[in-house]
Amino acid sequence: MILINLLPHREAARKRRRDVFNVTLGASALLGGLIAGAIFLWYQSEISSQQNANGILAAEITRLEGQIKDIAGLETEIAALKARQQAVEDLQSDRNLPVHLLTELVQQLPDGVFIAKMVQADQSVTITGTAQSNERVSELLRNLGNNTPWFAKPELVEIVAGSITLSTKEQKRVSNFVIKVRLVRATEAEKSLAPATGASGPNAMASAPAKAASLPTKQ
Repeated sequence: MILINLLPHREAARKRRRDVFNVTLGASALLGGLIAGAIFLWYQSEISSQQNANGILAAEITRLEGQIKDIAGLETEIAALKARQQAVEDLQSDRNLPVHLLTELVQQLPDGVFIAKMVQADQSVTITGTAQSNERVSELLRNLGNNTPWFAKPELVEIVAGSITLSTKEQKRVSNFVIKVRLVRATEAEKSLAPATGASGPNAMASAPAKAASLPTKQ
């Protein structure tokens, strides 16, 4: 017997395929939404974690900056204390500088040279005097620059020819000079004297003779 299907089977099959497609599309959209939501939540979590880490770093940076300021203040105080300590040590070691100045100047003064005036301003000493010749002045400069650790950087400011009267009938030509020289502090002079003399402190320097209380002359 021949069976004839008179129902619209093609429309029914098309409807089933359309329903399956819609279900599949809906499931895909739902899955995509879930994946997108999961990715969004993950990014939000990472951003939040990074922001927390940034906050912690900012707080640590602020704390370290405060510590750096404290350290800078301490370093300034330490530098000031060291400067005060150095000033006190310089004052203690410089107590005998006038003695060393006169003693060394007498020892380094060549024959034929005498001092008329001497002025000290801090570590700078200005010497005014008269010499028999320019060569005597040059010898004095060499002695002050090379033969003693108590003087440094001697400088000839001026030298002028002059004359002195020895008697009513005799005059002698001389050289009037002005020399500037730096008086070395005791702590610096000790460093130069220590290898040769074994001196190790201001007490060793204080034992220098004080016979130059008044400046003698050499002629």
